[in-house]
Amino acid sequence: MAFEEKEPLDWEARVRKEEGLYEHLLWQISLAGFSETERRVAEYLIQNLDDRGFLTLEPGEAARDLGVSLEVVERVRERLKFFDPVGVGSAGVEECLLAQLAYLGVNNGLAVEIVKNHLREIPKGQEFLARKLGVSEEEVAQALDLIRGLEPFPGRAFGSGTTLYLEPDVVFYREGGRWRARLYEEGFPRLRINARYRRLLADPTVPRKAKLFIREKLRSAEWLIKSLDQRGKTLLKVAEVLAELQRDFLEKGPAYLRPLTLKEVAERVGVHESTVSRVTHHKYAETPHGLYELKFFFPSGLKGGEGAVSSEAVKEYIKELVAREDPERPYSDQELARVLAEKYKVKIARRTVAKYRELLGIPPARARKKNGVRR
Repeated sequence: MAFEEKEPLDWEARVRKEEGLYEHLLWQISLAGFSETERRVAEYLIQNLDDRGFLTLEPGEAARDLGVSLEVVERVRERLKFFDPVGVGSAGVEECLLAQLAYLGVNNGLAVEIVKNHLREIPKGQEFLARKLGVSEEEVAQALDLIRGLEPFPGRAFGSGTTLYLEPDVVFYREGGRWRARLYEEGFPRLRINARYRRLLADPTVPRKAKLFIREKLRSAEWLIKSLDQRGKTLLKVAEVLAELQRDFLEKGPAYLRPLTLKEVAERVGVHESTVSRVTHHKYAETPHGLYELKFFFPSGLKGGEGAVSSEAVKEYIKELVAREDPERPYSDQELARVLAEKYKVKIARRTVAKYRELLGIPPARARKKNGVRR
């Protein structure tokens, strides 16, 4: 008996930590159409969220720190509250629950009244609230059912640090002189409709009512299969465009990732930006450099010497500089910003360097010197 010899799975490349709240929100900010000032405010706000997803500073304090008006901060924060998870950026539980009710289209009524004015009295029970509000216990019960279905701490779902074991949805490979993409077939199970149901439709002994039910379910099944097939085809088209546009990354590594927008890919594929966002959400690609989430291929751009350079490339530059620094005189964030400008022609602020350094898990200069940390 012949056995097919398969390459051993690289499990390390298929293990990653669950996406954090900051990264999840930063991705949405990049798609939100914010102005440069609004984007700066939004990024500052999400840097100041606690584990629950609540804002840890007053909006007025953020306005002073950033040199913008309170109106701008509040306008951005109001939009953030309706990102996923809904309610993030709220000042507390009450504001968070009201945002979720508004998201559900509930802007007034008993549930809103209870959250606004009687949140702390919920433990006293339905009878107490009914008497106090002058309504029936049944009405209170319905309102409480709605409230209990909300999430009081929107950041909670991102705090587990769960390890995920992943399989790619797309595989990038080289064929001849070009890079290609294919779907990872094991990640796309093939669905078929059992032929028995079609035979039942042709069976004269099957009651008409049963045939109508079967026909309706067959239509639903056919629609589902067609939709999944279409989504797979769209994903493949998007991946093929990524293989073309991110060729330098595939050949040379993360430092060569180019800035890319959903709009640029959508125009090449011939679909709406939201379609590209949807088909790439939580999808992963196997590359010569490891397993990456597809949204990794849409980095924001920064000013570079020869045009725009991706934020991922800047992170690679920072890692390289820190790895080669003098351990007795490690670079400060300000010095890293200066060297980036001189060596790579990338001009970014010290606070941006600090943000990227923290995302990379690199300690500040004083900690690297004291502990002899080399990266």
